[in-house]
Amino acid sequence: MKLEIHQPGREPIERSIPEGVYPIGADDDNAISLPHHDVSARHAILIVQPDSWWIEDLNRLPSTFLDGEPVSGRAQVLAGQQIMIGPFGLVLGNGQAAATPVPQAPPAAVPEASDATPPTTARPIAKPSNPERAATLSIKRQIHNELLERLDLKRMIASHANVEDLENKALSTVREIVEEVRDRLPPGIDPAVLVKEIHDEAIALGPLEDLIADPAITEIMVNGHDQIYVEREGQLTLTDRVFLNDTSVLAIIERIVSPIGRRIDESQPYVDARLKDGSRVNAIIPPLSLVGPCLTIRKFSKEPFTAADLIGFGTMTQYVSDFLELCVQLRKNIIVAGGTGSGKTTLLNVVSDFLPDTDRIVTIEDAAELRLGQLHVVRLEARPPNIEGRGEVAIRDLVRNALRMRPDRIVVGECRGGEALDMLQAMNTGHEGSLTTVHANTPRDVISRLETMVLMSGMELPIRAIREQIASAIDMIVQTARLHDGSRKVTKITEVVGLEGDRITMQDIFEYKQTGVDADGTVQGHFAPTGSVPHFMDEVAAKGLRVEQRMFDPQLYQELD
Repeated sequence: MKLEIHQPGREPIERSIPEGVYPIGADDDNAISLPHHDVSARHAILIVQPDSWWIEDLNRLPSTFLDGEPVSGRAQVLAGQQIMIGPFGLVLGNGQAAATPVPQAPPAAVPEASDATPPTTARPIAKPSNPERAATLSIKRQIHNELLERLDLKRMIASHANVEDLENKALSTVREIVEEVRDRLPPGIDPAVLVKEIHDEAIALGPLEDLIADPAITEIMVNGHDQIYVEREGQLTLTDRVFLNDTSVLAIIERIVSPIGRRIDESQPYVDARLKDGSRVNAIIPPLSLVGPCLTIRKFSKEPFTAADLIGFGTMTQYVSDFLELCVQLRKNIIVAGGTGSGKTTLLNVVSDFLPDTDRIVTIEDAAELRLGQLHVVRLEARPPNIEGRGEVAIRDLVRNALRMRPDRIVVGECRGGEALDMLQAMNTGHEGSLTTVHANTPRDVISRLETMVLMSGMELPIRAIREQIASAIDMIVQTARLHDGSRKVTKITEVVGLEGDRITMQDIFEYKQTGVDADGTVQGHFAPTGSVPHFMDEVAAKGLRVEQRMFDPQLYQELD
């Protein structure tokens, strides 16, 4: 098949056009791009089948013409017939010259040289990689636009309409529209699936709904409307899911951040938020993002992981778990450290499970993610500034306030700024057994990060004084890492011993030793004690606790594996 594209005042463009579905419109992402102010962004669809050709107008009022007659819905195209879209004429042929010349538009329609229309680009040179998806997206855009006209979703949401009523109204309206166009649906499109996808796009999280429901997926990354990656078992995979357009992505970001009092717009083009299940969300939009709205969702499992789960995953061993539980029972201050995506928050949640029900626990987070099972838990969440730049409540403010709430334990989701000073002071003034996380790649780096964060508080303290605070406050550092095969491990458990001169001394208690990589690329290794015994072991008997001394014996590393 050949397609000729004619435009007044220009030479015709001829392209091969194999079997497939070709969106036509002014936007560059159309298979046949016709840039002109009289052409809609997504104007029509050309369907090329082995024995027939069809043109379908996507506008509410017919603006596509076939041999001078307006196209209402879908119309069959014969060889040599002219399709007029704005000033453009399209003629299909069987490889010979077009049988019927395309008439020129009236002289008044010819653009002046000063504002000439950009050259037309026709891109169906090879068969589309996924014609079914192109057809589905086109019909979904039509139905979605019709839904927005029939059902004022923004008004209903703004008026705080009952969620169930809103969902039911949207679902019934989508079903009505799909039923009306059922006979025009391209082959292979299931009406029931189409109804669900459009309903999800309008009310829920669109193509992300099924991904969020998939327990094997741990992270979802949206790079613009047409590229969605997921992480399974530590490996990234490109999915076949897409949004209708960037506006749909923006609408879903707004749907996520609004219920928790966050906002995103040109003046605040990035935001941290969470889903109802606690999953972490980050969004960034143009002009900061050059690929369109981007959304990153760090999923949490529906049931929080336990220590037994992490042992089953190979993240740690039973002895490591027992040692961490012992540290919590002895009210040791613990920092969980690691890089992005190394499992810090998951491990913090697991270690928090060891906290006794008899303690009053206060959690402090930027976006509430921790899910503690104890009875006496007070959850605090920071608040960003409003549109006037007022009303911000930072993590540091919440840490200071928590000290007045008679906490037995303080759990800070992450220390990343001046709140580190307040946290250290709390640990040094009777709030032992506190927990937090820090971004750092090694236990030694944790010390440097804490020093830097204390300086960020604005207090001009000498380095010696800061290190004394750190050495006195921090007892244990639990280092996590994400290895190159995607697995997450507790790589070191390090005790902060004290201060010698100007240097903080530490000793490793447990470490993960990598021995190699198997044929599948899976990291091989084992956990082993270093032989060092923690300095606080004399406290164990004093508090009536028991511990197996053999867990610190390096000769038993094979048993620990």
